[in-house]
Amino acid sequence: MHNMPVAIVSNRGASRWSNGHPWIYRSDVIQPPDAEAGSVLVLGPRDRPLGIALWSPASEISLRLVDRNPNAILDQSWWTHRIAGAIAHRSPLSEHTNAFRLVHAEGDGLPSLVVDRYDDWLVVQLSSAGLEQYRREIVQALIEVASPAGILARNDTAARKREGLPLETVVLHGSVPESITVREAGVSYTAAPWTGQKTGAFLDQRENRIHMGNLARGRALDCFGYHGSFALHVARQASRVTTIDISAPALDRARLNAELNGITNIHFVEANAFDWLRDAERNGEQFDTIILDPPAFARSRQALHGAVRGYREVNLRAMRLLAPGGLMFTASCSYHLTRPLFLQMLEGAAADSGRRIALREVRVQPLDHPEILTIPETGYLKGAVLEATD
Repeated sequence: MHNMPVAIVSNRGASRWSNGHPWIYRSDVIQPPDAEAGSVLVLGPRDRPLGIALWSPASEISLRLVDRNPNAILDQSWWTHRIAGAIAHRSPLSEHTNAFRLVHAEGDGLPSLVVDRYDDWLVVQLSSAGLEQYRREIVQALIEVASPAGILARNDTAARKREGLPLETVVLHGSVPESITVREAGVSYTAAPWTGQKTGAFLDQRENRIHMGNLARGRALDCFGYHGSFALHVARQASRVTTIDISAPALDRARLNAELNGITNIHFVEANAFDWLRDAERNGEQFDTIILDPPAFARSRQALHGAVRGYREVNLRAMRLLAPGGLMFTASCSYHLTRPLFLQMLEGAAADSGRRIALREVRVQPLDHPEILTIPETGYLKGAVLEATD
């Protein structure tokens, strides 16, 4: 084995790796490495070599497994090979879109690294101190494998604070525009890599937008519409779409997106979705297609109880607005609201609605956001297509 800093971990820490999870917490590091953040050799009890990990001295997640080969060296060729493998897995997506995730962190064996493609540009997030030490190698690998016109680091996530890293939004290569046009199965919209949610757009809902665009009909409602990505797809088959969002700037961009596509049957409403749904129910409104894609109500485990109440209420209100035979897509991007809890919440909302609601589909994350069964943190998005059968 090569000469590098060594960390020794407990049996419990070692078992996490053997069970397929890449994280080892500080409490399971028996002997931390005498080194700054970077890569370290990890040994288990009785000095058994376990592999190479990214080491974050200030983080509760101290070690993140990147290679089970204890002789691996994280040089330029290692990063290029690993990133190239992740990108190759996404090749089918380029047939119907120019925007998708190239690297999904732990989901692609590259812990704390996210890379999203928007046409000719990349947006990256480096969320751990150990990973940050390889910024140069990562950028060079992306240039070699993806040939981008520019790379922007959106290093503005809360995870960096926990790692003792500064928050920043900075160009790492070339130049990156304020706005990029995304093409998605016949629909176009603009992403905002410098200022938009996540890395500029919600790429994880792409397949659900396309799917609901194919199913949509009649009078449609899009709650929490943001930049109108769902509405654009739905409007191609629905007679009229009402899109609601509490943010006036978000709706302004949604209007521009509608103009970009020559779509004129979307009505934009600036309102609190909960209040609007309550008023619509009182007024006897009905919709043939409903999209319910709220923000993450549960950003921590402590917030879960209140979040479930919020999800249940907004789904209940929407269910009551469904016309007989109407379809509804509902989703949650809260990691702490697990899939079983999500379905349990929908069951409770359906019971309270007084409607006979059928579960037609359970929707999961798309190809470019792989959810690894042994790493629950890689999966956060869950959705369902429901039908009012009465």
